[in-house]
Amino acid sequence: MKLRPFLPLLCLALAACPSGKESPPSGRPTAAPSLAAPAPQPTATATAKVTAAPSGANAVKETNDLYSFAYTWPAAAGNIPALAQQLEGELDKRKADLIANANKGKAQSESNGFPYNPHYFSEKWKVVANLPHWLSLTGDFSTYTGGAHGNYGRETIVWDKQVGRGFPAIAMFTSPRALSDALGDKLCKALDAARAKKRKGQPKGDILADFQKCVGVDQATVLVGSSNGKTFNRVGVWFGPYVAGPYVEGAYELTFGVDQAVLETVKPAYKAAFSRVR
Repeated sequence: MKLRPFLPLLCLALAACPSGKESPPSGRPTAAPSLAAPAPQPTATATAKVTAAPSGANAVKETNDLYSFAYTWPAAAGNIPALAQQLEGELDKRKADLIANANKGKAQSESNGFPYNPHYFSEKWKVVANLPHWLSLTGDFSTYTGGAHGNYGRETIVWDKQVGRGFPAIAMFTSPRALSDALGDKLCKALDAARAKKRKGQPKGDILADFQKCVGVDQATVLVGSSNGKTFNRVGVWFGPYVAGPYVEGAYELTFGVDQAVLETVKPAYKAAFSRVR
């Protein structure tokens, strides 16, 4: 969910409070900004495919000379009406933003006498953990708005089935800094090991010189998972392009078991949803 890190795009604008007594969880907004008014529709004839299976899964795909758009979510999300409604709203915002940027890009290309390369946006939501009272999702998205290449990112939703509200996974913790401190050397060692594997046999040139240091959770997308199907006992840390390494290295994804140090960084309202890994 880069210009430099794609992180401004990494938390969903679905944030909401988990209960009527608690104010909305804080999380870094990362979704693309929505439009104040509907964007003009393309003049090109589009081919579109919309699938809404009885199971609740949803897939939308549309391609024309101006843009390509795709947006999907699984049945586990579609079978929760309030969540499906919010995802539908996000789909509309993403598409409107894409069309507006594509029309602008095409106009600029034509005025400058350059060929126009169609813009695109795609996002696929997947289940990380489906617990009795919680649903943890990740949304992997990719975009192209002109330039040498596209970009991509990840965002998250943790849905409280009892309250009927969703928010980014990082909002379950007291702060990104606290979670970074709790993971401590494990985070840095795991990142160094992942880098070494990708960079095996590659010379350490000027490009890599900027990507040698440890990177904190504040520059990552955090997701919560489960190995027991009952509680969250695993934490994922996802670094997008340009964050932990150059674009060519791709993203870095690290997974850690919840230990006592991590558990202590969970907000009191969500303590019951977590347990230490066994």
